[in-house]
Amino acid sequence: MNILAFDTCFGAVSAAVRRRSLLGEWAQHETIEMRSGGNAERLFQVITATLDEAELELAEVDRLAVTLGPGTFTGLRVGTAAARGLALATGKPVVGASSLAVIAEQARRLAPQLRAEPVAVAMDARRGALYVQHFGGSGHEPVTEPALLTPEEAAGGICAATSSNADIHVVGSGAEPLADAIRTRGRRARVQLTDIQPHAGALALMAPHLEPLARLTPIYLRQPDAKEPAKQPQYVAQP
Repeated sequence: MNILAFDTCFGAVSAAVRRRSLLGEWAQHETIEMRSGGNAERLFQVITATLDEAELELAEVDRLAVTLGPGTFTGLRVGTAAARGLALATGKPVVGASSLAVIAEQARRLAPQLRAEPVAVAMDARRGALYVQHFGGSGHEPVTEPALLTPEEAAGGICAATSSNADIHVVGSGAEPLADAIRTRGRRARVQLTDIQPHAGALALMAPHLEPLARLTPIYLRQPDAKEPAKQPQYVAQP
């Protein structure tokens, strides 16, 4: 199976190609760029560069994988639109995972000591809120769904679901406020990888185990900040 995975949810654009070599061994090629904007312009360039590095044509891809959110409104639109377009062009199935699940997988790639530990992912959602999802240690299954919560709300749920004598490992750009809220409840919290981003390389590893999506639906947990301009009053000339 040849897999093309990509992500544009937060502050990076990444793509990964996972394929079998001529000897039947898995090989993976990854590209990631930190971005403050222009994700739409760079995504297909990053995908093309990664396919070229893997010496693979788009027509040879068997499965597409994309992060579904949460994340920035523009980032989600870019990623899901690209997935729809590539699926239409290739006829290949699409799988997806939450950006927070991909961050948890990436955290375990970067910090092997987390591989058997429960992990809480917290990303800064601004306005005092966090995007949060909690994952178990065995099998890395999600304990909760992605949610938009205050640190205090998230801490309550995570503490209730975690053994009282266990350390709670928290990663992501919102890890510090969540860890503080956990500690106010008398629990131990360990903060790691506060600059982590969802990485297509982690998603590519997950992709063979994900079910194809019947419908590609982004995970929007917050309405976009941009609003339609107010309608101007209409003046009618008096006779």
